[in-house]
Amino acid sequence: MSTEEVELKHEDQASDIVLPTYHLGPEENEKFYPSKAKLVAKEILNGELEGKVDEKWVEEWADFGDEFEALSKDIADKIKEKCKASLDIPRYKIVVQVTIGQMKDQGVKITSRCLWDTATDNYATVSFQNQHIWASAIVFGLYTD
Repeated sequence: MSTEEVELKHEDQASDIVLPTYHLGPEENEKFYPSKAKLVAKEILNGELEGKVDEKWVEEWADFGDEFEALSKDIADKIKEKCKASLDIPRYKIVVQVTIGQMKDQGVKITSRCLWDTATDNYATVSFQNQHIWASAIVFGLYTD
């Protein structure tokens, strides 16, 4: 085969160059901003607990506890869904932790530890309290590559 034939064969074959499509980080308008998540969580936490909890209900909860669990799961799910819908953060995993306790003149500290990328991941925390209960919600935004 001559060199001319080889050159012709290479010219006839078209090859497309495809650049990588992966993202190394979120776009500026798709970042998790704790201030926005905090507004969502505070709205739902206050809406679900404000004026709905009385002393008799809390005493019944203390005996059986199932309502505490169901209520905290329900609030966490609502916060998670509203954050996903309203914050426009498609490549983030949202994790919500809600803790509810009875006011009995005791102290409580809620802490958490995570291993994450400080450039993209963050969290927001809100709390609620009245004369009968206290509640804490933590919303974690974790960027997924």
